[in-house]
Amino acid sequence: MKKLSDYRILIVDDHPFQCVHLADLLESEGFGLADVASSAERALDMIGLQAYHLVLMDLNMAGMDGVQFIDRLARLRHNPMLAIVSACPRRIMNSVALMAKEKGLAVLGAFSKPLTADHARQLASQLRQSRLDPPKPLLQADNSTIFDRSSLEHALKLGQLRAWFQPKKALASGRIVGAEALVRWQHPDFGFMLPGSFLSAVQRHGLDKHLLLRMLEDALEAHLRWRQQGYRMPVSVNLPTQLLDAPELPDELEQIVLSKGVAPQEISFELLEDGTTTIQGQYYMGASRLRLKGFGLAQDDFGRGYSSMYSLISTPFTELKIDRAFVSGAANDEGRAAALVLSVQLGRQLGLQVTAEGVETSKDLEFLRRIGCDCAQGFLISAAVDIAGFSELLALERQSLDLRQS
Repeated sequence: MKKLSDYRILIVDDHPFQCVHLADLLESEGFGLADVASSAERALDMIGLQAYHLVLMDLNMAGMDGVQFIDRLARLRHNPMLAIVSACPRRIMNSVALMAKEKGLAVLGAFSKPLTADHARQLASQLRQSRLDPPKPLLQADNSTIFDRSSLEHALKLGQLRAWFQPKKALASGRIVGAEALVRWQHPDFGFMLPGSFLSAVQRHGLDKHLLLRMLEDALEAHLRWRQQGYRMPVSVNLPTQLLDAPELPDELEQIVLSKGVAPQEISFELLEDGTTTIQGQYYMGASRLRLKGFGLAQDDFGRGYSSMYSLISTPFTELKIDRAFVSGAANDEGRAAALVLSVQLGRQLGLQVTAEGVETSKDLEFLRRIGCDCAQGFLISAAVDIAGFSELLALERQSLDLRQS
């Protein structure tokens, strides 16, 4: 695992005193000496010459502001993680953090100035969990041009595009009760890549089903390996809802799962809340047939689209997954807290398991416990890891349980 001193960090702030304060805090926590940019323009120049793991940035800067900087940063194919450190109102920071995440950037937190030692420790904890490979030189490019259909098909065939797994924890017991398969690409030239770098190309080239089947195969392999190690670990896989236009899809998925000796009840499919089928009747047909075969069905990213409520009551879901936009920072935001409470209550009244995504702080986790949320996922618990890494998490949990019982 990488030491904190190995992470390359850039501080972007047009106030020299703030730069010194941030650099000192990070160094006292065990990070190496951070680089400093006094403007967003200067930061982009530096990022073009030197790859960074993490950028700490202000929002209200002269010239190019932090929002414009994030927009430019998102166009880079290999981009660093972000931490927002600003005196702007919390609602503005939350909105900007959400914008960055929607553009495919990893945001470790949004902190009000002045940054404290507790904040620095939180950043350190999240970086330790991220397990990212060292960054490589950055290039600006349109991924749909670089990642053509043949290169994507080749990556799928060779298993370069494959599933990593993020644990889902039950809030009542603290135990890991499931895993979500999330696609990652170990590219031979560009290194480790998150889906924001290539998923649009997968969709543009019509390879959604190929990716679904790849993720399902990996999910089944992981489930069987963990079963051999003595764990019963259900796995969920994202399913683009437009694929339900094909009436034979539920049968095909069932055949794949049964051929591996896995019960459909061990697999859930997460339907994106803002995804729609071409033929609405096919959506209900496909969703209903998946449930009849025993698969779990989750409404993912609840709250993002315009048909959330109708979709929730008209589809035979077994789980409600609340979008990170309502979860991250809810403990310190009355508006988000209210929306989160209502979402949890609604899911429980409908008899669904309720899972909160994007949990990044202990305050948010405790708030979720208080309002009766069932499960949680997010950086605070663990980033997505490979099969072996997930096995380590399960083994550590078992060791901890054995120690408490002894």
